[in-house]
Amino acid sequence: MQVFVVSDGTGDTGTAIVRAAMLQFRSSWKIRVFGEVRRPAEAKRAVVRAAEVNALLVFSLVEHNMVEVLKREAQQRGVVALDLLGPLIAKVAQHLQAEPKHQPGLLHGMSDDYFSRIDAVEFAVNHDDGANVHTLYDADIVLTGVSRTSKTPLSMYLAQRGYKTGNVPLVPRVDPPRELLDLDSERVFGLLIDASELMTIRQARLRAIRASPTSEYTDIAAVTEEVEGARMICRRNGWRIVDVTGKAVEENAARLMEFYELRHGS
Repeated sequence: MQVFVVSDGTGDTGTAIVRAAMLQFRSSWKIRVFGEVRRPAEAKRAVVRAAEVNALLVFSLVEHNMVEVLKREAQQRGVVALDLLGPLIAKVAQHLQAEPKHQPGLLHGMSDDYFSRIDAVEFAVNHDDGANVHTLYDADIVLTGVSRTSKTPLSMYLAQRGYKTGNVPLVPRVDPPRELLDLDSERVFGLLIDASELMTIRQARLRAIRASPTSEYTDIAAVTEEVEGARMICRRNGWRIVDVTGKAVEENAARLMEFYELRHGS
């Protein structure tokens, strides 16, 4: 199944909603994003392509004329189209007794929040996989854990939401860097995972890069010892443990943001 997301911005909002919905189904699916759709011809083109592959089309357009063009084109071509924002905007307008702006691009405009997110992404890139630990004290969140516990994807996801995030690997039989140990423990989160799942992930990674299997890296006994060692380090240093077993990056990020906001009263 294909789902087309049509947006007058980046398409992040629609993509997140579609993913949350599609995870409830066992069938395979693929998302295609049509971003920065600001002209009627662009909206029509997305509908035509949806009709060609029998895709479900969801859209988050705010300009009234664009919405009408897309709906009309979808109806003519027999494409199922779902308006993600229109009904909500209408309810808010009714509740506030106010007229909405119907202006596209406001979510990702050049606001202070936008530049804050840019800074956070730059910070995450510069503090990935144990780099620049001497400036980790500037981080909002620091992730640590053994190899292949989604530290980098989580760091980048959190950064895109404005959290300056660094990550530091825990290496077997190597002490964590002093800079990590000296951080405020409330800003550090230890990522743990079931050993058998971690072994499977590592085996898949080695196959993907066509590398020879290494005994300790994928041996279940060694992996179990590595995970338990990481657990002990987290507990000893008072770091909150987050179990990432079987969970998507978005789900783990939501938990981390919730923990952070609760601790820091934001």
